Amino acid sequence: MKARRVPRIDIQDRDELRAALPLRTPFIIHIDPCDTCNFRCRFCPTGDRELMKKTKGRFHGPMDFDLYRERIDSLADFDDPIRVIRLYKEGEPLLNPRFADMVAYAKASPHVKRVDTTTNAALLTPERSRAILDAGLDRLNVSVEGMDAGQYRDFSRAELDFDRFAENIALFYELRGNCELNVKINGDNLSAEQEARFYEVFGDICDGISVERTIDYWPKWSGMDAEHDESVSLLGGKSREVRVCPYVFYEMCVNSDGTFSLCRFDWNHAMLLDGHVGAPPTLRKIWDSIVLWNFQQRFLAGERALLTVLSCPKCGLMKQGVPEDLDEFAGEILERM
Repeated sequence: MKARRVPRIDIQDRDELRAALPLRTPFIIHIDPCDTCNFRCRFCPTGDRELMKKTKGRFHGPMDFDLYRERIDSLADFDDPIRVIRLYKEGEPLLNPRFADMVAYAKASPHVKRVDTTTNAALLTPERSRAILDAGLDRLNVSVEGMDAGQYRDFSRAELDFDRFAENIALFYELRGNCELNVKINGDNLSAEQEARFYEVFGDICDGISVERTIDYWPKWSGMDAEHDESVSLLGGKSREVRVCPYVFYEMCVNSDGTFSLCRFDWNHAMLLDGHVGAPPTLRKIWDSIVLWNFQQRFLAGERALLTVLSCPKCGLMKQGVPEDLDEFAGEILERM
């Protein structure tokens, strides 16, 4: 197998957050190219289309390109370049017809170091692959949701020609140039034989390959219908709950309608920042806002359990998916802030 068994998440060569905080410039900015999806996966609220239509601020569709350009141009306000523009949040990025243009525009900015995305790759045609690669994408993460059409039909409630799907990923790998291709699959609904076949099918047509576990990211959503084991972490180790969310200290989230969320798992847009920073909001104003600072310091003060209006007290990510434990250093970080 050519691929390395590594997660799509950057866990090697990371800066230690405890030493770097507070940040004048976020490391990562998630920008959602489209908040709708062609799949209806059992673990994701975006797949519940009727719910999305009823949810304020959702079912918006593709991000307007002029709005996107405004958001990228406003990165000039920050002290340093953004390490990663992550073109992914709630929906399927490739549903935006101008996705390749979005990549190209971010790559042309002197205020952006890298651009990546995560996709279900059902729309990754040869033509689209060439356009995305010509635009300069640095990394493509592919989420595989089953090992045959039947599994896709059951788990993602979508029709998929699996052989053609694998062929399109193989072509992207062949054409990728300097773009890194990672492939991952949800392991909770796989048999041992299916997991072995996953490595057999994709192990030679990607740079990194991994099996992840399902996490209940959305505790205020009651529709999750997928097997998951809370004792196992996202990457397969033993889970351990922490008090301090590290994500809110180094990443920002821009929804497909241009609004800003406190958290990238704010599926129902109950955690919007825009109304608190004056008009018009910019990325720098959001990052420097007292509202965001207050949100961060609640974690550092050990008050995560009090954030009951939000999803924070029962967030599965804090048990199964934390890249760095800041609990021990919360006091010194708060003092620096």
